This record gives sequence, structure tokens and C-alpha cells, in this order.
Amino acid sequence: MRIFESLESEVRGYIRSFPTIFTKAKGAILTDEQGVEYIDFFAGAGTLNYGHNNEHISKALIEYLQNDGVVHGLDMATTAKKEFLQTFENHILKPRNLEYKIQFTGPTGTNAVETALKLARLVKGRSNVVSFTNGYHGLSQGSLAVTGNNEYRDESYISRTNATFMPFDGYFGDFNTLEYFRKFLEDKSSGVDIPAAVIVETIQGEGGINVASAKWLQELESLCREFDILLIIDDIQVGNGRSGEFFSFEFAGINPDMVTLSKSIGGGLPMALLLFKPHLDQWKPGEHTGTFRGNNLAFVASKVSLEHYWENDNISKAVKYKEKVLKEGLEKIAAKYKEDYDIEVRGRGLAYGFEIKNDKSMASDLSSLAFEEQLIVETCGSESHVVKFLPPLLIEEDLLIEGIKRFETAVDKLVKDRKENLTGEF
Repeated sequence: MRIFESLESEVRGYIRSFPTIFTKAKGAILTDEQGVEYIDFFAGAGTLNYGHNNEHISKALIEYLQNDGVVHGLDMATTAKKEFLQTFENHILKPRNLEYKIQFTGPTGTNAVETALKLARLVKGRSNVVSFTNGYHGLSQGSLAVTGNNEYRDESYISRTNATFMPFDGYFGDFNTLEYFRKFLEDKSSGVDIPAAVIVETIQGEGGINVASAKWLQELESLCREFDILLIIDDIQVGNGRSGEFFSFEFAGINPDMVTLSKSIGGGLPMALLLFKPHLDQWKPGEHTGTFRGNNLAFVASKVSLEHYWENDNISKAVKYKEKVLKEGLEKIAAKYKEDYDIEVRGRGLAYGFEIKNDKSMASDLSSLAFEEQLIVETCGSESHVVKFLPPLLIEEDLLIEGIKRFETAVDKLVKDRKENLTGEF
């Protein structure tokens, strides 16, 4: 690891959580240089929904490159882009009766968020945007302004203007947080300007796997319509099938004005999209641009993944089945230690969190111990106090079960160590 320590910036993060050098990857397995195999319950933070080196995607990419397909084309028309657009329309938009224009932004999720915020302000002629407690939308300046995690919000590089935070669903327990939001909108002296847009994740991934209910999302949509506010759904981490449906908002039956997509939409390659209703397409040609707005290799990868996995609802059924396996496995572990620890298991689809509420320090230790058991699982939440589970959607059931067993072993070890240390103090 010496070369990374001597040459790579101190900003590196995941390498510290998983200190080995990976050399191969297939499906839900990562292999390091010593030949040790790890079960991947992280999946590139939700980028690898279809697994590492998916055979259909890899084959299509190799053929495309061997035929000298266009790799970089700015926003010019290419065969790869044409075929992606046709496939996205036929497999995703039309079956869901959604009518959206598609904008190719820079290749990362924060590029899509920045574009959404800019367009919303352009269309509405207002600057304020409402986000929610524990929300995460990226680390460029505009996205940071609507990101709640204090760890990233240093005064030296963030502009806190033009963003207002409201409590997410469940933030005050059973209290309806949208009544609180409504009060600010109705009171012209509240100090909160009517926003151009509201941006929200249906499942807060980095925020701690906080899940919004269908009722709350429906009421939020109604509130936005009543006050002429655009509703932006950030589906970067929990879209692309992660929730069990392609879009994470489908279960609520809402129709957002804008949707940001990245991570798995590129089939494992860098790509980000902004979807928006046609009447919002008020850009002038070239008004929002970028050198890498549309990755032709990602077009190829995405087209293949959409064709293979979204022609019918088989993948949705598989995700919902695997959700039961994951949820029941985690709840079994939680029940095992309910006398000593207040553990909450929550999530939707294959995005789950395991929070030990009365000892927030345990999550990071569990991630480290799980790594020793050859399981890759990360933490999330404002204090990294929630263990986050994001296995590939295509993970085999036996690997999913084995990964849960390895996590249980990590929990057993940590609880035992804590008890021994406590006994030793006396």
C-alpha cells in the first residue's frame, strides 16, 4: 500500500476502510492481489447494480471498441446515443407513462444535481431551493448547499445561500413534518422565500437509510403543486432498480418534475442524466455544457443493461424477494442482541441500514470486522453510525445469505469484545 500512501492525496477515503489492493472483480465478488475473495455488499456505492464485469455489458463494450465505435463525441449525434435514447424510451419511460426530456450532464451525480438546480432557478425565476435534513446531493458547491451533512459543509468552500432545510419524513417521530413546511410557505414573514424547487431522496442513502413513506411523498408533491414549486427527485443512488422498481418514487404514484440519475444508469461507467418535463426545457443551445456530457461507452453499457434487465418485471420481483432475505437476516441478528442493544433495521429494496442506537460507535467497528470476514460493507449517517447494505441487485441468493452470516460473525465478535472489555474494567 506504500505507493498509495506516498503519492495519493490524503483525501482518499474507501481505501482506508478496505485496506487491500483489489485486482479482479466478477458479480458480487472482489478479489485482491493475494487471491482473497470478498463478498461485495457495497457495489460501488450503488454504481454496480448489475454486478462487477457483467457478461452482457462487457461483451457489448468489447465489440463496440473493436468496431471503432465513437468513444468521445461531445453532444454530437452518435449511433450509441441514438440506441440508448430509443431503449430508455421504450423500456423505461413508455411503460411507466412518463414524459420526460433527457439532458446529458457531466458524468457524475453532482453534475446532474447542479443542472437541475440551475434549470429550476432559470424556469421559476427564484433562487431559493428547499432540501431536507440528512439529505445528500453531492460535493460540488451548488450540491453542497443542499446537502445536510455537516462534515462536508466547511465555510471555506461552501456557499450557504439560496438553500433552506426542512425536516425529512420521521425527523420528529410521528409528527407530520410537511405541516411544519407548510407553515413556512403560508407565512409571508417566515423568512423562507417560496422556493424554485424542492429536492429530495425517497431513501436517504448517505443520510442513514431514512425511508420516506408513500403518503409523505404524495403530500409533498401536492404541496409543491399548490405553491408552484418544482419537485426534484434525486434518484442517483437508489434509482435504477435499487428500491425494487426502476425509479424509487414509483411505489408512491407521484410524477416529479425532474429526476436526477447517475451511478448504475451507466452500467458501471460514468454517466449522469437529468430528466425533466418537456415544458421545462427552456435552455438556449449550449447554455449548459461540458466536455464529457454523454459517455458513448456508457450509452452502450446502459442500453444492454436496460434490454437485458428491464424488458419485464423479473428484476423487480427478484429484488423484492432478496429484500425479504436481507431484512429477515438482519432482523434476526438484531433480535439476538435486543436485551443489550437498541437496534433498528430499516430500508427498502436492496438498500438497508443496521443502526445500533444506543452505541453509535459500533457501526465503524462492524465495518472493519466485516472486512476481516471478507465482507465489504460501509457506514452512513451523520456520525457514520449506520451500517449500510447495498449488494448488487443480481447477487446470488447463496452469496447474499453467506454475506449476512459473515456480518453476523462480525457482530458476535464485537459484542463479545465489548463485554470482555467492560468486565475487565471492574
